[in-house]
Parts: sequence; structure tokens; C-alpha cells
Amino acid sequence: MSVQVENLEKSMAKLTIEVSAEEFGAALEKAYQKSKGKISLPGFRKGKAPRAMIEKMYGASIFYEDAANIIIPEAYENAARESGLEIVAQPELELVQTEKGKPFIFTAVVAVKPEVTLGEYKVIEVEKKSVEVTEEEVTAEIDRVRESNARMITVDDRAAQDGDTVLIDFDGYVDGKQFEGGKAEDYTLELGSHSFIDTFEEQLVGKNIGDDVEVNVTFPEDYQAEELQGKPAVFKVKLKEIKVKEFPELDDDFAQDVSECDTLEEYKEETKKKLLEAKENDAKREKEDAVLEKIIENASMDIPEQMVDAQTRQMTQEFAQRLQAQGLSVEQYMQFTGLTPQKMMEELKPQALKRIQCRLVLEAVVAAEKIEVSEEEFEKEVENMASQYQMDQEKLKELIGEDETKQIRMDLAVQKAVEFVVDAAVEK
Repeated sequence: MSVQVENLEKSMAKLTIEVSAEEFGAALEKAYQKSKGKISLPGFRKGKAPRAMIEKMYGASIFYEDAANIIIPEAYENAARESGLEIVAQPELELVQTEKGKPFIFTAVVAVKPEVTLGEYKVIEVEKKSVEVTEEEVTAEIDRVRESNARMITVDDRAAQDGDTVLIDFDGYVDGKQFEGGKAEDYTLELGSHSFIDTFEEQLVGKNIGDDVEVNVTFPEDYQAEELQGKPAVFKVKLKEIKVKEFPELDDDFAQDVSECDTLEEYKEETKKKLLEAKENDAKREKEDAVLEKIIENASMDIPEQMVDAQTRQMTQEFAQRLQAQGLSVEQYMQFTGLTPQKMMEELKPQALKRIQCRLVLEAVVAAEKIEVSEEEFEKEVENMASQYQMDQEKLKELIGEDETKQIRMDLAVQKAVEFVVDAAVEK
């Protein structure tokens, strides 16, 4: 096998890969052996027809596609390694020569890791943000905790009000006909939550338990179900129950129930401290983002579209995994939100590009500053990983290959690069 490398524009390269005629011939024989059982020829039992007869009957190229599929994976992998290129996306393959008795030739157009030219990165100016917690914020957080600990109490001596939670049956009609998904029984709805379309919830305010209410609404123009977009609808609603939230008293007992504190004052101080820590962490992340944004602006790099597409697909898979962990499939999520796979990919593309840019400039900082990871730091990271996966540390180390080791070390070096550029930044 031989490979020729041609550098193209926008961090792309073309590999021309040639496999010997002998290897191609061996692949043709493998393809014949694999497929002969499916081929029948007059005068021969199924699977017993000679290769030469099959090629004469159906043409010499009958086994070319299968032979190519046998050759290409290993040949491409070897060529990619031999080329020395850092390939960052799946190749675009094209057959150049497939002819019996001649070398098998194909090309692979690949995206390669872009070169980065750093601009200023050591003394980045960012806006200084003050971090403080107001009494209003403490009160709001405590009220949020009180609400999460509230009990639902049934009321039957008044009409429904905004903020109440009601139990309803409903049946929806468009053009006088019931529509799919427009009917439910014992549905719980918080009035004022705007979880239903248009003015549905507002029209239940002032109604009493047992009332039959005719609710008139109009579906949005961009509603996920195309057949309902922009259409007026009538819902026949039965109001069955009204509930209100009963908040716990704001006293020492409440503080003891929701925290390790003994008194309400201690709980307020603890809440203030936690809010301050959260704000400080947010400020740290904002500073980090601002510094990296400016370093990216100051740098130059030519990122291939294929690299962005690959990163977008990876982020889509990560998003699907997070949904699955919550018991939701991507299909269900798209049904609820009205998104399509194409639209989701388009929405994730800017984030994918930013993730690539950040990684590339930070790796460039690692190289420029000669940032290294000590053996102690590497061992500590492996220890953390073992704890995370609930594995024996030595067993995990046995499973980590050379490529994974390089990746872990680079990840640690990149994090040190983040700390380096953030610490060097000037707040004004």
C-alpha cells in the first residue's frame, strides 16, 4: 500500500491511497466466497458456480463493491496513520480505479486539525464585576424553598384564582371536530403558569368547582402540529377541584426542617453564604468566558466545516444521553418542542464552533507556554475517574490505552491553560 498526501484549502487534505493488484485480487476472492451462496447459475447447484462463470455472466465488476468494502477500512486506517495527519472528521471517499489485475486506488478527503496563530493571550482586559448578595435575594431564595415545601390544600368555598392549581377534564374541537391530543381527564393545571396555549388558563379564573366552561382559544401560527396552526379552537372544560399552596411558617422549625441550622437567623446567614458562593462561581465562569472570547478574537484559525459538523453530531448525542437520563427520548423532546433534527443541528452549530475554537486556542497556549502535566497530576485524575466509574484504580489503568492517556494529559494541560490565561487577565 502507498499513500500520497495533497494539502487543500481550509484545513483539508486529500489522501490518494493505492492498494496492490495482489491485495485487490485477494479481496475479490473473499467477496466471491462471501456471496457465491446467494448466486444461482443454470447447470450449477446454488453456491457451486465458479467465479469465472459468474463474472462472465454478470460482468467482471460484480464483486468490485464488496471487495472495495473489504479493502477500504483497513487501508484507510493505515494510510491515515502513515500520513501523520491529525484527522478530525470522517473522510469523504471516492473510488478512482477498480479494475481486475490492476492496483485498487481510492481517495479520502479529510478535515485536519487547523493550525492556530495566537494573538495576545497573556494580558487580556475584562470588565470587573462586583459580587454581592442583597437582602431581597435572600428573601426570594427562602421564599422559593418555602414554595417547594408547600402543601396543596383543597378549597371549595371560592372561585378559582390566578396561582391556584385546578383539576380539570377537557375536550377540544377545531371546526366542530375533536382533534388528536385535545382530550384529557383529571388534568392538573396551575393557573397563570402559561403552560397552555393563548388565554386558556385566564378563562378558568373566576369559575367554581363543578362549572362547565367553554374556553375559546387560537393555536399559534408556529404550533408544532401543522394541521392546528393558527386555527381557532373550543375546549369544553369541567372544573373538578381547586387547590392552593399552604406555605410553612417562617420560623425556627422551618429552618430546622430544611437545613442543619437551629434558628431562622442562622438559616438566613447560611442562605446568604450559599448565594454568595454561587455568584462568585458565576462571576468566575463569566470572566473565563470573556477571556477566552477575546483570545479567540485575537487568534486566527481556519476551521473546516466537516469538523464543525462532527462536533455538532457529538453534542447532539450528548444531549440525547442527558434526555435519556431524565427518561425522555429525543423523539419525544422534538414532539414537545416542535424541533426537527435539522433545526436542532443548526441551533447547536454555533455552540459546536465555539467549543472547537476554545479547545484549539487553549491547546495552542499549552504549546506556547510549554505547559506540562506531572505524573502526580495524572495519577490523581485517574484516581478521580476510578471513583467516578466505581472501578479499581489499577484495573482502570490497565484499560486506558496510549491514545486515552494522551487525551487525559491534554485535558489536564488545557485546564491549566485556562487557569493561566484567566490569572493573567486584567480586570478593569
